[in-house]
Amino acid sequence: MTEDARFEDGAERPVRLAALDAEDLRVISALVQDAVLTGTDMTFDAPRRRFALLLNRFRWEDRARAEKAGDYERVRSLLVIHDVLSVARQGIDPTDRDAVLSLLAADFAPGPDGTGEITLVFAGDGAVKLSVECVDVVLSDVTRPYRAPARRAPDHKTE
Repeated sequence: MTEDARFEDGAERPVRLAALDAEDLRVISALVQDAVLTGTDMTFDAPRRRFALLLNRFRWEDRARAEKAGDYERVRSLLVIHDVLSVARQGIDPTDRDAVLSLLAADFAPGPDGTGEITLVFAGDGAVKLSVECVDVVLSDVTRPYRAPARRAPDHKTE
């Protein structure tokens, strides 16, 4: 008898997920929601057609435990988008190391023959649009989790 994997089976292992279609990308988008970075934490390696972001990712997958313990965590993660044909930025200065950006979502809009656009949406009307040959995205935790400086979960309530 085989069973589906459960989230609890992952224990405290680092996240390493790949997205190969729009549905997979929605999972990664949920995990990187509210990640913070600066403009200099994003790079485009045009010869390798790779766009990478070094994120301080809120550990949404650990939220239930964190709420009970009052011990919220973040982790440094790499979000790498492969097969990138071009990059367009709106409202983001890639040389500004002081501006803190908050990533809200990663969305995919399909184009012809498997191509499309991945849009990274940031708080404050910032965005990065990546024209891609296909969806090929990898999220990898690269450090151990650490206590979130705000000591609370991100909140999107408006008053």
